[in-house]
Amino acid sequence: MRVRFVLSQIGNGLRRNIAMAVSVVLVTFISLTFVGAAVLLQMQVDKAKDDWYDRVEVNVYLCPAGEASQACPDGEVTEEQRGEIQALLESDALSDYVQTVYLETKEQAWEAFQERFGEQEWAQRITEDQMQYSFRVKLVDPEQYQLIYDELSGRPGVQQVIDQRSILEPLFLVLNRATLISVGLAVLMTVTAVLLITTTIRLSAMSRRRETGIMRLVGASNLFIQLPFMLEGAIAALIGAGLAVGGLWMGVHYIVEDWLAESVRFMPFVDTGDVLTIAPILVAIGIGLAVISSLVTLSRYTKV
Repeated sequence: MRVRFVLSQIGNGLRRNIAMAVSVVLVTFISLTFVGAAVLLQMQVDKAKDDWYDRVEVNVYLCPAGEASQACPDGEVTEEQRGEIQALLESDALSDYVQTVYLETKEQAWEAFQERFGEQEWAQRITEDQMQYSFRVKLVDPEQYQLIYDELSGRPGVQQVIDQRSILEPLFLVLNRATLISVGLAVLMTVTAVLLITTTIRLSAMSRRRETGIMRLVGASNLFIQLPFMLEGAIAALIGAGLAVGGLWMGVHYIVEDWLAESVRFMPFVDTGDVLTIAPILVAIGIGLAVISSLVTLSRYTKV
């Protein structure tokens, strides 16, 4: 009997305030879509970092022939210097930091150069002797680049040490800033959702103040009086959360999986599985916001 009464009260409340209920659904949908987009964007950044950082290397360029700069005062690196550098990279002291070491010879560097720029007229004037030896060092942890840099920079025969991560950092900086913008919009829309849910519950409680007063006179508990209002907000928020999850799923499926992933194959992307992973979180956030907003409002407006 009590369950039937609560359900009837929920139905009556939703019918009386249909416009406000739809507003709660829409604002919850929009706010949780921004929240989900921010989470997915950060997951995308993390996936890209994990994949790209796993493949980046430290390039150690050795002094080339005819080079007489501050880094290479003695000219081209000698075979002895090259051997000492390789021995250092493969030593036990750096074994915890260096995963693999690959020496690229002048011939290999020239072949790679010609393969990339060989059709250019200026590139045809470059000879093999003008190329330079280099080491490509794959680190166990790419974050430990500074240690390798400190060990090799300034050593005889080393022209420069370059971390390929420096090429990727600007891209990740842009993506992280985009995430922050999404988070800011998500927070703004969430605050809007809370205010609208609070207003909706307040109007509903005020319109049924006489009914709640009668219920209190006949001995109904606070929970029994407040439950229909709380469930109204929770149902509207649940519908909004469902729409947000559905919108994110469609966006990831059709835009990311069917388009981006097929066009850009050199990096991993988030997928619909990631959307389903965060779906319970979005639903919990939506219902939690509705319940908390309801409790705050009802503590005042359901009193006689």
